[in-house]
Amino acid sequence: MYDCILVPTDGSREVERALEYAVEFARTHDATIRALYVVNAAGYGGLPMETALGGVSDALHEEGRAAVGRIEELAPAAVTVDTAVIEGAPSRVIIEEADAAECDLIVMGTHGRGGIDRLLLGSVTERVVRRASVPVLTVQVDPDDIDDRSEEPWLTAE
Repeated sequence: MYDCILVPTDGSREVERALEYAVEFARTHDATIRALYVVNAAGYGGLPMETALGGVSDALHEEGRAAVGRIEELAPAAVTVDTAVIEGAPSRVIIEEADAAECDLIVMGTHGRGGIDRLLLGSVTERVVRRASVPVLTVQVDPDDIDDRSEEPWLTAE
C-alpha cells in the first residue's frame, strides 16, 4: 500500500515524534522514507545581496543536510532513507516533492496552534493537508513532551 513515505523535517527534535510513525509504516509496508528539508530563503530577503547569496544560503543548506542526516541516523538499518534538501516555499515544495518522488503518504508534525497564533504564524501542515494529492498523517508534536533520551529504542528495535 505504501512504497514511499515523505517526512518533512525542520531539524527539530519534535520531528522525531512524527518519524516514529513513519518508521512503523515503513517497516509494515517495506517502504522507503524520503526525508525532506525545505530551505526557505525567502525569509532572509531583507539581508544585503552579498550576504544572502553567500554565507546565509550555505548555512541554510548545511542546516538542511544536518536535518535529513539526523533522520538517516535515527531510522533503523532495516528502513531505507533517501534525502533531499530543496529551496522554496515549504508547503509548495512538500507537495511537489511528494508527487515527484511518487510518495504514497506524507507524515509530518503539527504544533496544534490555534486562534491568533495560527493566524499570525500560518500553518505549513494545514496547507499541505488541504492541497496534497496523497494522504497526510499529522502527528501532534509538543516540545514539552520531548524528553532528553539519549537513545530512541523505538527507532533501533528490529
